[in-house]
Amino acid sequence: MTVILGVTGCIAAYKAALVLRLLQREGISVLPVMTRSATHFLGPLTLEKLSGSRVVCDQWETRPDEIEHIGLARRSDLLLVAPATASTLAKFAAGIGDDFLSTLYLSTTTPVVVAPAMNVEMWRHPATRRNLETLRRDGVVVVEPDSGYQACGEYGEGRLADPARVVADVLRLLRGGRTLVGVKVLVTAGPTFEDIDPVRFLSNRSSGKMGYAVAREAARRGATVYLVTGPTSLPIPREVEAVRVRSAAEMAAAVFSLFPDMHVVVKAAAVADYRPVERLPGKLKKGRESWALGLEATPDILAELAARRKDQILVGFAAESEDLEKNAAEKLRRKSLDLVVANDITDAEGGFDSDDNRVLLVDRRGEIARHPLMPKTAVARLVWDRIEALLPTRPEPAPGVASRAVES
Repeated sequence: MTVILGVTGCIAAYKAALVLRLLQREGISVLPVMTRSATHFLGPLTLEKLSGSRVVCDQWETRPDEIEHIGLARRSDLLLVAPATASTLAKFAAGIGDDFLSTLYLSTTTPVVVAPAMNVEMWRHPATRRNLETLRRDGVVVVEPDSGYQACGEYGEGRLADPARVVADVLRLLRGGRTLVGVKVLVTAGPTFEDIDPVRFLSNRSSGKMGYAVAREAARRGATVYLVTGPTSLPIPREVEAVRVRSAAEMAAAVFSLFPDMHVVVKAAAVADYRPVERLPGKLKKGRESWALGLEATPDILAELAARRKDQILVGFAAESEDLEKNAAEKLRRKSLDLVVANDITDAEGGFDSDDNRVLLVDRRGEIARHPLMPKTAVARLVWDRIEALLPTRPEPAPGVASRAVES
């Protein structure tokens, strides 16, 4: 196996040599690429001698027999960028190819792993967060940085992840990343809108980010993924077939039609519990001092799935404001689920519309695990690790599903 190691310009560039050595110990050939800025922190000769390969630093250093950034991409099994600066992440996210590494990225069809390293405020900046979310949607694996003292003297997130952790993620992709090939997965995400009249509706604060992260992670692991999504502003992940719905009734119909062929169902959507008894045909005009709105319960999709199930794995989410562990365990028992992912909605750092979450996992074996605040992409990995432990057998591989959005 061959890995391209991209090194960008920051103080953590020296750790690229250790990453290279750890990859070699696993029998992996390494082809180093450096940005011009990286050479100010680490001499190319170091990586050249360690790897036994020429270090490419300039897009104009071409060979006469090939277009080098394309040829190099075709000869490798994975592109790893460690460290990856904020500038490099921005280029990748925007599709800018103005040096050898960025054009190489645009030519790469194999898995891509980036290990960011930067100042804590740069890491927290909204622009960086947007770029990371774009890269994750594009299928790039982000190795979250560590926290600690930084070269600038500040303390916080942004230090390059431990090289052993970076290499572990690379090995997982190269050797066992597609662990769900042949598994059909149904994920629900986002809120539902329950119309009152042509302009008003009942809903909730769900952004859909958690469900979309779960769908992306399943697709990355090789599953055939169907995403039933309520109204969100999020783009449909690649390699996922999406069914867009608006109301709880529409979501129920879509889920029930797909359910018989599924192996795993993850109900991450925040379905409205109640809807108006009657939808008004026209807009209700202002002027009334009060207005009584009659409500009725919406279908309990998860309970119905439990009643219809054969041998499917059922996963539910629980957004609670108190007694998190008790309520999660009760939901698991009452709805006959295999796994419940619970979070405290009073936690200001995670939950609704945040990129992060702090969750509690409870499964049918009685295992309970509390996890610290982490990106929802990392939560999705934890969820699938737990689901894979619950899967009894692997079905025969099924053909993949191309990305396509379907209006319900």
